Amino acid sequence: MTVANSASISADIAGRYAQALFDLVRDAGGIDALSAQIDDLGSAYDASEDLRDLTVSPLYDRQQQEAALVALTSKMGLSPELANTLRLMARNRRLFALPQFIAKLRGLIADARGEVTADVVSAQALSDAQQARLVEALAVKSGKKVKLNARVDESLIGGMIVKLGSQMIDSSIRSKLASLQNAMKEVG
Repeated sequence: MTVANSASISADIAGRYAQALFDLVRDAGGIDALSAQIDDLGSAYDASEDLRDLTVSPLYDRQQQEAALVALTSKMGLSPELANTLRLMARNRRLFALPQFIAKLRGLIADARGEVTADVVSAQALSDAQQARLVEALAVKSGKKVKLNARVDESLIGGMIVKLGSQMIDSSIRSKLASLQNAMKEVG
Protein backbone atom coordinates (compact mmCIF):
# COMPACT_ATOMS: atom_id res chain seq x y z
CA MET A 1 0.00 0.00 0.00
CA THR A 2 1.41 3.39 -0.93
CA VAL A 3 1.60 6.33 1.45
CA ALA A 4 -0.97 8.21 -0.66
CA ASN A 5 -3.42 5.31 -0.42
CA SER A 6 -2.84 5.08 3.34
CA ALA A 7 -3.50 8.80 3.78
CA SER A 8 -6.63 8.53 1.64
CA ILE A 9 -7.92 5.61 3.68
CA SER A 10 -7.23 7.48 6.94
CA ALA A 11 -9.04 10.55 5.65
CA ASP A 12 -12.00 8.42 4.52
CA ILE A 13 -12.24 6.64 7.88
CA ALA A 14 -11.87 9.91 9.80
CA GLY A 15 -14.48 11.55 7.58
CA ARG A 16 -17.10 8.93 8.39
CA TYR A 17 -16.59 9.21 12.15
CA ALA A 18 -16.45 13.00 11.99
CA GLN A 19 -19.60 13.29 9.89
CA ALA A 20 -21.56 10.98 12.20
CA LEU A 21 -20.48 12.90 15.31
CA PHE A 22 -21.09 16.26 13.64
CA ASP A 23 -24.63 15.28 12.56
CA LEU A 24 -25.45 14.06 16.07
CA VAL A 25 -24.11 17.20 17.77
CA ARG A 26 -25.60 19.59 15.20
CA ASP A 27 -29.05 18.13 15.72
CA ALA A 28 -28.64 18.66 19.48
CA GLY A 29 -27.41 22.26 18.97
CA GLY A 30 -23.95 21.66 20.45
CA ILE A 31 -21.66 22.84 17.65
CA ASP A 32 -20.03 25.62 19.71
CA ALA A 33 -19.21 23.25 22.58
CA LEU A 34 -17.88 20.64 20.12
CA SER A 35 -15.69 23.27 18.46
CA ALA A 36 -14.03 24.19 21.76
CA GLN A 37 -13.56 20.54 22.70
CA ILE A 38 -12.02 19.68 19.32
CA ASP A 39 -9.58 22.59 19.72
CA ASP A 40 -8.66 21.26 23.19
CA LEU A 41 -8.26 17.72 21.85
CA GLY A 42 -6.12 18.95 18.95
CA SER A 43 -3.89 20.90 21.34
CA ALA A 44 -3.55 17.86 23.61
CA TYR A 45 -2.65 15.66 20.64
CA ASP A 46 -0.05 18.16 19.40
CA ALA A 47 1.47 18.59 22.88
CA SER A 48 1.56 14.96 24.01
CA GLU A 49 3.97 12.51 22.46
CA ASP A 50 2.41 9.81 24.65
CA LEU A 51 -1.02 10.45 23.15
CA ARG A 52 0.38 10.38 19.62
CA ASP A 53 2.16 7.09 20.42
CA LEU A 54 -1.02 5.62 21.88
CA THR A 55 -2.90 6.30 18.65
CA VAL A 56 -0.39 4.72 16.28
CA SER A 57 1.65 2.16 18.19
CA PRO A 58 0.77 -1.51 17.64
CA LEU A 59 2.07 -2.20 21.16
CA TYR A 60 -1.24 -1.01 22.65
CA ASP A 61 -4.25 -3.27 22.23
CA ARG A 62 -7.85 -2.12 21.87
CA GLN A 63 -8.59 -2.34 25.57
CA GLN A 64 -5.52 -0.29 26.52
CA GLN A 65 -6.35 2.38 23.96
CA GLU A 66 -9.97 2.51 25.08
CA ALA A 67 -9.05 2.70 28.77
CA ALA A 68 -6.56 5.49 28.11
CA LEU A 69 -9.18 7.42 26.13
CA VAL A 70 -11.80 6.98 28.83
CA ALA A 71 -9.37 8.51 31.33
CA LEU A 72 -8.39 11.30 28.93
CA THR A 73 -11.93 12.26 27.93
CA SER A 74 -13.03 12.23 31.57
CA LYS A 75 -10.11 14.41 32.66
CA MET A 76 -10.67 16.84 29.76
CA GLY A 77 -14.42 16.98 30.41
CA LEU A 78 -15.32 16.07 26.82
CA SER A 79 -18.96 15.58 25.89
CA PRO A 80 -20.38 12.06 26.00
CA GLU A 81 -20.86 12.13 22.21
CA LEU A 82 -17.20 12.97 21.54
CA ALA A 83 -15.97 10.60 24.26
CA ASN A 84 -18.06 7.74 22.87
CA THR A 85 -16.86 8.40 19.33
CA LEU A 86 -13.24 8.27 20.48
CA ARG A 87 -13.92 5.06 22.42
CA LEU A 88 -15.52 3.55 19.32
CA MET A 89 -12.50 4.55 17.24
CA ALA A 90 -10.25 2.83 19.81
CA ARG A 91 -12.44 -0.29 19.87
CA ASN A 92 -12.29 -0.49 16.07
CA ARG A 93 -8.52 0.22 15.96
CA ARG A 94 -9.08 3.50 14.11
CA LEU A 95 -7.23 5.91 16.43
CA PHE A 96 -4.46 6.28 13.84
CA ALA A 97 -6.91 8.57 12.00
CA LEU A 98 -7.30 10.96 14.96
CA PRO A 99 -5.48 13.92 13.31
CA GLN A 100 -7.65 13.60 10.19
CA PHE A 101 -10.75 13.22 12.40
CA ILE A 102 -9.94 16.49 14.19
CA ALA A 103 -9.23 18.28 10.89
CA LYS A 104 -12.44 16.99 9.29
CA LEU A 105 -14.54 18.05 12.29
CA ARG A 106 -12.97 21.51 12.23
CA GLY A 107 -13.89 21.77 8.56
CA LEU A 108 -17.48 20.66 9.12
CA ILE A 109 -17.89 23.13 12.00
CA ALA A 110 -16.39 25.96 9.96
CA ASP A 111 -18.71 25.20 7.02
CA ALA A 112 -21.73 25.18 9.33
CA ARG A 113 -20.71 28.56 10.72
CA GLY A 114 -19.87 30.06 7.34
CA GLU A 115 -16.21 30.32 8.33
CA VAL A 116 -13.00 29.61 6.54
CA THR A 117 -9.62 29.03 8.18
CA ALA A 118 -6.59 30.85 6.90
CA ASP A 119 -3.23 29.29 7.68
CA VAL A 120 -0.68 32.06 8.12
CA VAL A 121 3.05 31.52 8.51
CA SER A 122 5.01 34.68 9.23
CA ALA A 123 8.64 35.47 9.97
CA GLN A 124 7.61 37.23 13.20
CA ALA A 125 4.59 36.96 15.45
CA LEU A 126 1.78 39.17 14.14
CA SER A 127 0.44 41.86 16.44
CA ASP A 128 -3.26 41.94 17.28
CA ALA A 129 -3.69 44.91 14.94
CA GLN A 130 -1.92 43.09 12.09
CA GLN A 131 -4.04 39.99 12.65
CA ALA A 132 -7.22 42.09 12.64
CA ARG A 133 -6.25 43.79 9.35
CA LEU A 134 -5.37 40.44 7.78
CA VAL A 135 -8.66 38.86 8.92
CA GLU A 136 -10.57 41.82 7.51
CA ALA A 137 -8.78 41.66 4.14
CA LEU A 138 -9.27 37.90 3.87
CA ALA A 139 -12.95 38.18 4.84
CA VAL A 140 -13.51 40.67 2.02
CA LYS A 141 -11.68 38.37 -0.41
CA SER A 142 -13.49 35.17 0.64
CA GLY A 143 -16.89 36.58 1.57
CA LYS A 144 -16.81 34.45 4.74
CA LYS A 145 -15.88 34.88 8.36
CA VAL A 146 -12.15 34.14 8.66
CA LYS A 147 -10.43 32.33 11.50
CA LEU A 148 -6.63 32.64 11.60
CA ASN A 149 -4.34 29.74 12.33
CA ALA A 150 -1.05 31.63 12.74
CA ARG A 151 2.45 30.36 13.41
CA VAL A 152 5.98 31.73 13.17
CA ASP A 153 8.77 30.44 10.93
CA GLU A 154 11.86 32.63 11.21
CA SER A 155 13.41 30.97 8.14
CA LEU A 156 11.05 33.08 5.99
CA ILE A 157 13.33 36.04 6.84
CA GLY A 158 10.43 38.47 6.38
CA GLY A 159 6.90 38.59 4.99
CA MET A 160 4.37 35.76 5.23
CA ILE A 161 2.68 32.86 3.53
CA VAL A 162 -1.12 32.83 3.62
CA LYS A 163 -3.15 29.77 2.63
CA LEU A 164 -6.89 30.33 2.30
CA GLY A 165 -8.69 27.27 1.02
CA SER A 166 -6.91 26.20 -2.15
CA GLN A 167 -5.25 29.59 -2.68
CA MET A 168 -1.78 30.38 -1.42
CA ILE A 169 -0.07 33.76 -1.33
CA ASP A 170 3.66 33.64 -0.63
CA SER A 171 5.11 37.09 0.05
CA SER A 172 8.05 35.81 2.06
CA ILE A 173 11.51 37.15 1.45
CA ARG A 174 12.79 33.57 1.30
CA SER A 175 10.63 32.81 -1.76
CA LYS A 176 11.55 36.13 -3.40
CA LEU A 177 15.25 35.34 -2.93
CA ALA A 178 14.71 31.87 -4.39
CA SER A 179 12.97 33.41 -7.43
CA LEU A 180 15.82 35.88 -7.86
CA GLN A 181 18.34 33.05 -7.59
CA ASN A 182 16.50 31.07 -10.29
CA ALA A 183 16.37 34.13 -12.55
CA MET A 184 20.11 34.65 -12.11
CA LYS A 185 20.79 31.00 -13.04
CA GLU A 186 18.84 31.46 -16.28
CA VAL A 187 20.87 34.54 -17.20
CA GLY A 188 24.31 33.18 -16.31
